[in-house]
Amino acid sequence: MSDKIQNIFEDSIRTKRGCIENNLSVLTEMGNQITESIIKGKKLILCGNGGSAADAQHLAAELLIRLRPNINREGIPAIALAQDTSTITACSNDLGFNLLYDRLLKTLGQSGDSLIAISTSGNSKNIISAMKTAKEMNIKTFGFLGSGGGKALSFCEKAFIVPSDITGRVQEAHITAGHALMEYIEDKLIQMGHIKQ
Repeated sequence: MSDKIQNIFEDSIRTKRGCIENNLSVLTEMGNQITESIIKGKKLILCGNGGSAADAQHLAAELLIRLRPNINREGIPAIALAQDTSTITACSNDLGFNLLYDRLLKTLGQSGDSLIAISTSGNSKNIISAMKTAKEMNIKTFGFLGSGGGKALSFCEKAFIVPSDITGRVQEAHITAGHALMEYIEDKLIQMGHIKQ
């Protein structure tokens, strides 16, 4: 059993090394565009399902509240579309789960906002629907994806794709990339004097 646990850690390390070799520069490109959007008074919107919904909420909280204990700064506008259970169940019951993020994006999103859609498969119907809507609304659309990107890839301006189709390894790399991206955005906004410490 201990070999199984060690193998999971080693597989996670290999997957993250694959990310380093393949596409880390895309995070800088995303960070620059998201920072520019926030400076213009817009916000970052995030969405995902299951563990990816938790990651979306986690990353939004890092901007809204605090990311690093040694940097006390103003909040940065971000929202995760995985809202409360009343909103989720009402939409699922009345309109269908596939329209959940589409509905919320149409209600809460604005032209010039940025969307990070998180999907380990890249094929989640509600994620793809939200990405299509984002494009129609002139919202910058970015993907945190796995499994080669799936159908969601064609709706991304930029995509961070984890080179794995194992859900756990993809999610582990997504949260590492998410933390790196949030720190990059935070640093840029502070350096540019847009937020105060």
